[in-house]
Amino acid sequence: MKTFILGQSKEQVFQMIPEKRIKLVQLGGEKICISRNGDAFFAFEPFCPHRMASLIQGTIVRNEIVCPLHQYRFDMQTGAVVSGQCPDLKVYKVELSDRGLAIWI
Repeated sequence: MKTFILGQSKEQVFQMIPEKRIKLVQLGGEKICISRNGDAFFAFEPFCPHRMASLIQGTIVRNEIVCPLHQYRFDMQTGAVVSGQCPDLKVYKVELSDRGLAIWI
């Protein structure tokens, strides 16, 4: 497991990741999605495990990502399927500090 840091301060991370938006980032050899809801940050795989639809075009409802293809819902904290029938979404641990947003891949 490798740790990546986005930004250099909390303020910079808040500016980089607008609320209830999804940003695609490349960390090492992985592309992942990062989103924010209030002060909570989430990192998850960029494609729905059901039919590989791009979650970049998904919507954020509370702490769930909604797939644009079939409206399957996933808890962004745990990756668990909330609505729909498919495997869970892969999520990554994140932690915001004064040094930026740490993401473990």
